[in-house]
Amino acid sequence: MQILFRNMVLPLLTAAHRRSIIIALITVSCVCYFMTISPEDGYSSSKVLSPEQLDSTGVLGIAQINEALLDLAPPAESKPSHPHDPPTPRRANATLVMLARNSDLDGVVSSVEQLEVKFNRKFNYPWVFLNDEPFSYDFKRRVKVLTNADVSFGLIPRETWVQPPWIDEERARKGRNMLIKEGVIYGGSVSYRNMCRFNSGFFFHHELLTPYKWYWRVEPDVRFYCDLEYDPFVFMEDHDKIYGFTISMPEWKPTITSLWSVVKEFISDHPEYVSPNNSMEFISDDAGDTYNMCHFWSNFEIADMDFWRGEAYTKFFDYLEKTGGFYYERWGDAPIHSIAAALFTRKDQLHFFKDIGYKHAEFAHCPQGRQWREGHCSCNPNDNFDFAQNSCLRHFMRLDDWMFG
Repeated sequence: MQILFRNMVLPLLTAAHRRSIIIALITVSCVCYFMTISPEDGYSSSKVLSPEQLDSTGVLGIAQINEALLDLAPPAESKPSHPHDPPTPRRANATLVMLARNSDLDGVVSSVEQLEVKFNRKFNYPWVFLNDEPFSYDFKRRVKVLTNADVSFGLIPRETWVQPPWIDEERARKGRNMLIKEGVIYGGSVSYRNMCRFNSGFFFHHELLTPYKWYWRVEPDVRFYCDLEYDPFVFMEDHDKIYGFTISMPEWKPTITSLWSVVKEFISDHPEYVSPNNSMEFISDDAGDTYNMCHFWSNFEIADMDFWRGEAYTKFFDYLEKTGGFYYERWGDAPIHSIAAALFTRKDQLHFFKDIGYKHAEFAHCPQGRQWREGHCSCNPNDNFDFAQNSCLRHFMRLDDWMFG
């Protein structure tokens, strides 16, 4: 019968029609197969094909089929439990998050692979990847294969990414040109400003992150040097911490010329948000009269998103946003996060992860002594920014509640 159908019907159709029928049959077969697999077998029956996956002819092309099958594919199978297996360790409500572009793929793979080996294969925390453009099939395929954890890929809403329409573009352009003349990195980049604004005020409201409390921010092309045998999220939770870092340094002064004056206006208007036991000594050498430019380098941060979502930080960000400083100057999320964490939390709620070996660009934190040995760290202990001339760690260490050990 199949041969008769093929000989009688298919010759009457054009090549395009035959291709469409064959692709449709393959697609229906694949979907039916995945839909009939039970959840106990590791497959989810909740995936459906959206209209956006259809091409202009109303059928799925090869790339769209690959994309659909990638979404339908099950996670890697886990070993069956055994009565004598150790109990599953307690986990926090946390995720690993990375902002990346498709062009960052090689650097993304490197960072994810390292963090999986050094930490996450033991704890299996989910990953969330965000982009202002849709992630490619190849990006998703190469990232998913690196981990047994759940992986989500999200699109950043345009309104939280692009320069707002109320910004005076002529004034913003003059500000960019000034920074270009001064040789400031990313001085002329609008996309960098978009990223800083998004990380300052919006990432923690993204629909893929709202279910979580804690996050570990990861960047493409970074290094993780040491084995991490404990869960830093659970540590933060158990010790009432809010913000954790590895590297601290001064900000470029020309990028935030008016930021501190705006901060002082805010805390003058809202003294109720300033913690009595704050960390002003970290960010100011004269009791708050001026800003010493110190900040936690935010390309690595382990922190509580409920703090960013809270009333104090929300009003703080809204106050800053109305000035246009993200675009008229080049305000970064690092000083904004750092100033807020220093002022609106207790000093004992900030944590230096001195046992996590980390490097971004040319700046590295390498654990020392016993922690370097026990972490099996691959970094050179002498390649360590902690006490370099431009490091702000000494400012953090002078907080009287900080303990080194």
